[in-house]
Amino acid sequence: MEDSFSSYSSLYDTSSLLQFCNDDSASATSSMEVTDRLASLEQRVQMQEDEIQLLKSALADVVRRLNISEEQQAMLSRKGPTKARPMIAALPLKPTVHNGNILPKKSTILLSPSGSKKDNTPATKSTVKRTSSSEHVGPSSRKEGGSEAKSNRTRTASTGSNSSGKRTSESKQKEPVFSADEGYVKMYLKGRPITMYMPKELVDTYCLEEKADLPPKKLKLDWVYPFALLLPYTTYEHPFDIIYGYRGRDCRSNLYLLPTGETVYFIASVVVLYNVDEQLQRHYTGHTDDIKCLAVHPDKITIATGQVAGTSSDGKQLAPHVRVWDSVSLNTLHILGAGFFDRALVCLSFSKSVRDMFSMIMGAGWLCVVDDSNDHVLSVWDWQREERLAEVKCSNDSIFAADFHPTDANIIVTCGKSHHCFWSLEKGSLLKKQGLFEKQEKPKFVLCVTFSENGDAITGDSSGNILVWGKGSNRISLAIQGAHESSVFALCMLRDGTLVSGGKDRKLTSWDGNYQKIHMVEVPEVYGPIRTIAEGKGETILIGTTKNYILLGSLNGEFTPIIQGHTDELWGLAVHPLKLQFLTSGHDKLVCLWDSASHQPLWTKTLEDAAQSAGFHPSGAIVAIGTQTGRWLVLDTETKDLVTVHTDGNEQLSVMRFSPDGNFLAIGSHDNYIYIYAVAENGKKYSRVGKCSGHSSFITHLDWSIDSQYLVSNSGDYEILYWIPSVCKQVVSVETTRDIPWATFTCTLGFHVFGLWPDGSDGTDINAVCSSTEKRLLATGDDFGKVHLFSFPCSQSRVSNQRVFYYLFVHYIQAPSHVYGGHSSHVTNVNFLFDDSHLVSTGGKDMSVMQWRVI
Repeated sequence: MEDSFSSYSSLYDTSSLLQFCNDDSASATSSMEVTDRLASLEQRVQMQEDEIQLLKSALADVVRRLNISEEQQAMLSRKGPTKARPMIAALPLKPTVHNGNILPKKSTILLSPSGSKKDNTPATKSTVKRTSSSEHVGPSSRKEGGSEAKSNRTRTASTGSNSSGKRTSESKQKEPVFSADEGYVKMYLKGRPITMYMPKELVDTYCLEEKADLPPKKLKLDWVYPFALLLPYTTYEHPFDIIYGYRGRDCRSNLYLLPTGETVYFIASVVVLYNVDEQLQRHYTGHTDDIKCLAVHPDKITIATGQVAGTSSDGKQLAPHVRVWDSVSLNTLHILGAGFFDRALVCLSFSKSVRDMFSMIMGAGWLCVVDDSNDHVLSVWDWQREERLAEVKCSNDSIFAADFHPTDANIIVTCGKSHHCFWSLEKGSLLKKQGLFEKQEKPKFVLCVTFSENGDAITGDSSGNILVWGKGSNRISLAIQGAHESSVFALCMLRDGTLVSGGKDRKLTSWDGNYQKIHMVEVPEVYGPIRTIAEGKGETILIGTTKNYILLGSLNGEFTPIIQGHTDELWGLAVHPLKLQFLTSGHDKLVCLWDSASHQPLWTKTLEDAAQSAGFHPSGAIVAIGTQTGRWLVLDTETKDLVTVHTDGNEQLSVMRFSPDGNFLAIGSHDNYIYIYAVAENGKKYSRVGKCSGHSSFITHLDWSIDSQYLVSNSGDYEILYWIPSVCKQVVSVETTRDIPWATFTCTLGFHVFGLWPDGSDGTDINAVCSSTEKRLLATGDDFGKVHLFSFPCSQSRVSNQRVFYYLFVHYIQAPSHVYGGHSSHVTNVNFLFDDSHLVSTGGKDMSVMQWRVI
């Protein structure tokens, strides 16, 4: 307990707090003005409140750790002694409530699993009439191109959300057909028949209508992968899995440090609570789509996050909403605004004033929200009662920040494109007072806002200026001209009254109470411009950058990355055949080899071209990378040195697959060809054998036979073709191909996997398939941000259990599976580690890498 409390004490100067609290001079001096005395009392109460919240945070963390310890003991008692580090499961404090579910109460309307909720605001309350526009993008039209467009560019791009706009086909799909005489099953995708021959030994016993079973295993989100260069390399096993990355490119104010020592940030639809010192992650997974904003309550325990609109895999619209949740138990406390907000949420802020602290104790608390509608509606909510107090049209242009005044809960400050306003909440209405720039040149963008100790508002703008606005005034009291060489992206007021600013020029500057420059540190260009700033432990500072790095350092020293993510679409994924390692490659030209046990990168390398695919040699000594330009290269996995470079065609290479014996490399291209290379010297030497010609569309997937004599391929027009790669000849004999034992099952079309296709699929819904090494499990990644886990083989009919009406009506569904969310975009790839202990999945537009534990 003492150790835990000491870690919190480093965040707050408690000695100065006690000294201030024992000083009666503020109330004893009769010569002080009444306003000054009130301000002094407010500061004193605020500091006392900080101390109380510090104690609450410490107590909450102790309770959480006790629960973890109890579960450890229970697990050890069941499994017996082990040499490995014990698993720690972050379970809710209340066992009846699970992560992402709502704590039931009388005044709360529980949501359906889709996350939709009826707005419980009284019907008599006036609401803002939103401006209709032909440019309005509704939840069902967020797809960047239809299914036809995707067919032409499969594995080149994906949506930025799982709300892809794709809906299940309303017309009844033709049912699968089993021919016992010929020994095949015929299924249909977009009306096109696909014939799949089964092994001879299964023909007599196979039953299309036999009900498939759920897989014997499940998945648990294990980690969202960070780039932790700060920490020494370790090899112990962590109890939580990783999500690799951070979203800083297009989001602001999304990085905070909790008193528990956890760094809070989001990527895709997951909020990550990452303890850098202990190398542990916890995850809040209540959201159904991209998270765009985050706010931490002054109690440092309650967190609010807002998401975009979306569409589920069955076509249901998922409304944008705010989720308020407990960072200790990870329980959802409240859901706000489902059905009220439009498109997405862009700004969130809890009220922070002393008066609001007392009102919160009495059962009230305010939260301001700005959505991404045409009018960017600003609304204020009593989040504990889930009631909307007021709303107003904020601006027709983009809003970048909205924040409550720290000492007056009735004042909200917003800033954006040609916009800086002060709002007063009075009798259920928000009254606007526009900021007056007067002699100061009005900037094109006001990008960020914070507050000084005395209540002055401080803004940073696109002209590189920092402007101070006097408390209670909408006029500039001080201007720091040219504080940065270009846009000021972030401002942070430290506990000691030091102002820290960061900008597009990659410079981090500190200013004293008189706004005189103290220090200036320039972040290396490789990390990108500074997007957000958060105060860390002691004198440390956390920085989020536009290149998706999180940096840790001090104003007097250097900054070191603790987290890095890809900065563009991520498609390439390959697992090491002998080690607990995997490699990712993306359109950002970055290739990274990860260690799944330590959750750290072993090396990274930047290529000349955008990467699309990857594949390990069976020895693990080298890895082949395919690009979008037709070039492919081979890297040494130990030194990351370039071994060789080749070019085949000028279109993207979607698949790189070595044969099991390591003597061949098959390359699937978007020019409809499969290029075959002979491999020698343990993957160091390559000579072209030829190319397999026969597909009428681009190559999507490839699998080798166990003996390396045959190859099977899928294409964009749903063809299944077989080849003898050593001579680049197609095999057309069914009797030859039906009994071939395959080394892997990554093709999305085939007898062993056809049951994974859901009813109404257009053939592009499933991007990736992978069987486990032991051939007991089958994982898929789809266009709706979901990872599915099936039993292998998945070769039963998609017929439901409605046998009573078999001759009158048959309802077709996909085989039973466990379904997991987390990604907010297309899941572009999935792969089991070589020992089947974990599954790795990659996202498209969400640029995330998620590691799942197989349990």
